[in-house]
Amino acid sequence: MSGRAGQVLKIKFKRASKKVWELSEKPSNNQLLELYALFKQATEGDCQGRASGGMKERAKWKAWNAISGMSESEAMERYCSIVEQLSGL
Repeated sequence: MSGRAGQVLKIKFKRASKKVWELSEKPSNNQLLELYALFKQATEGDCQGRASGGMKERAKWKAWNAISGMSESEAMERYCSIVEQLSGL
């Protein structure tokens, strides 16, 4: 991701990642897992290693691993879109 469009998306993503903590209602567990996976994909890239830990950690790993190969920009776009929907924008 490069150029002006990339910078605009990164700023939008940063704002969305702050806004998600200010939502009036807590997202469902599935929404939280999707947001987690998209955030990790956008910030760290593809999931590495194997699932470990308890049920919560395994669920998070599975959600992230399921979107391996998704581009950084697509993950950021989807994350922002979900946060916008949840915040009623």
